[in-house]
Amino acid sequence: MTITILKNANGIKRAVAAVLAAATLISVAACGSGNSSASNESLNASKGKITKITVGVCPGPYGDMVDKVIGPLLKDDGFELKTKLFNDYVQPDKALASGSIQANLMQHINYLNKFTKDNNLDLTSLGQVPTLGLGIYSNKFKSIKDIKDGSTVSIAADGSNLARSLGVLEQQGLVTLKGDIDSTKASVNDIKDNPKNLKIKTLDAAQLARSVDTVDVALVPGNFAWAAGLKPSEALAMEKQDEGVINVFVVNTKDANSDFGKAVKKLLVSQEFKDAIAKSDFKDFGKPTTW
Repeated sequence: MTITILKNANGIKRAVAAVLAAATLISVAACGSGNSSASNESLNASKGKITKITVGVCPGPYGDMVDKVIGPLLKDDGFELKTKLFNDYVQPDKALASGSIQANLMQHINYLNKFTKDNNLDLTSLGQVPTLGLGIYSNKFKSIKDIKDGSTVSIAADGSNLARSLGVLEQQGLVTLKGDIDSTKASVNDIKDNPKNLKIKTLDAAQLARSVDTVDVALVPGNFAWAAGLKPSEALAMEKQDEGVINVFVVNTKDANSDFGKAVKKLLVSQEFKDAIAKSDFKDFGKPTTW
């Protein structure tokens, strides 16, 4: 009798354990499903509610562009935008890929393509915004023709902005490049002719504005020039922009067709956005090729 009771007890224990295990699996599956759904719908507008979006930016005008133009124009679509400042070009894309921010506005398409490929990230541009071009700045010279033989020139070290800088130097007749260079793999070795024997010094893009005080000439991307108070009107020359160096508004690829993604795509080519830019501090920026 005792043996029979123990067998029944063990059977009951096993049955209870099985039920608990099944319940746990169901619970875990339900939680997983819920998290996935929340993630997929995080950038979709809810009727009568405001969806908050964090946009990564770097020092420069694009945080102001989000706060003063893009954000206000998207409010009626149910989205409230706030910016998060990063001090380099690396972290905004990584933060976006990890989900700690929902969008960013700090890079041109050449950089986005290069960085996402190198780091295996799945990010997508929703469209272009007016962009302050790269400028050639100097505290020692008043014009391009004044630049002396052997002058030290600082340019961005990252591949896409390095190629961009070399292109600007070529635009101004300071160097000649070896044909069409790969905008993702450029180096100073792509210089064919350097008639003024310029000494090219590569720096992190964030350091270029400060380098104006320590080198003869510095090529500074627009956002960092803006943040440092360098005025385009005081540049020796500004770049002639092409599509590859117009800044883009970026999200995770999975969010490109969310309500937020669709609202941004529509806004960036709208007359409403063009009119708002025309009345803003950004009116003299290079215009998107989509305009």
